[in-house]
Amino acid sequence: MVFSKKIQSLSCLFFITLIVIKGQQLSRKEYIVKFAPLAVKQMQLYKVPASITLAQGILESNNGNSRLAIKGNNHFGIKCHGWEGKKIYADDDQKHECFRKYKDVIESYRDHSLFLKKYDRYSFLFDYKIKDYKSWASGLKKAGYATNSKYPELLIKIIEENELYKYDKIRSDQLLAISRDIYLHSNKIKYVIANDLETYQIIAEELNLKLWQLYKYNDSKSDKILATGTKVFIQPKRNKCKKRIHIAKENETLYEISQYYGIKMKKLQKRNSFFIETQLKSGDKIRLR
Repeated sequence: MVFSKKIQSLSCLFFITLIVIKGQQLSRKEYIVKFAPLAVKQMQLYKVPASITLAQGILESNNGNSRLAIKGNNHFGIKCHGWEGKKIYADDDQKHECFRKYKDVIESYRDHSLFLKKYDRYSFLFDYKIKDYKSWASGLKKAGYATNSKYPELLIKIIEENELYKYDKIRSDQLLAISRDIYLHSNKIKYVIANDLETYQIIAEELNLKLWQLYKYNDSKSDKILATGTKVFIQPKRNKCKKRIHIAKENETLYEISQYYGIKMKKLQKRNSFFIETQLKSGDKIRLR
């Protein structure tokens, strides 16, 4: 596993200059604010303490600023180990070692949880209580996650200095009974609202649905990070709605109209074939039924 030791040897002046030059360096506080919701989500789904996930992400990726994190979205220094996806190479215990490359940070966080779940040598960790971050930190070293003899101490120091243990207390007695508000669309379809740093994959796992179902229900094939507040249907959309005509706004899309009214995209396209290849203009009349 990789985490940067070099930063400790840099002078304060050089470090400040480096931040100014690059302009993209995340501070530790910024990293925690940005990725704490994602760590909590992983805890709820896979029972890995959020404090441990965050501390490892901070340590392994140098607050998200390492080359592996920036170029490969790899925040946990996970090596290839039979990985069939894209790869990135970096020096670690040996030169030019193979590391997993992810499409986004969410995939990295999710793979970190699955990595710990997959290998038997980590199985004993899940016997510890969620709040027992000290045992988790020691257990990770014992299981061989990192070669640094001070790995547990480094994780614990990060957790305690930044009070990351507070994230382990979120719904600590109901981790498997995840609660999410479910709404009823006016077209009689159930949907949920996407939170920060969520994808269809995360929502599907949480609600015990198949990823293909959410893709189908929302006429989508992309598992990119959803904008906060996005409406995600968890049931099939309808063939039509009560309203007959929608007056388009400038640059509005058929997909946006489909999601707004809860109408299947293919039905909307069939009724409005003229607009499929054109950009909608203000005042265009779109048939809804």
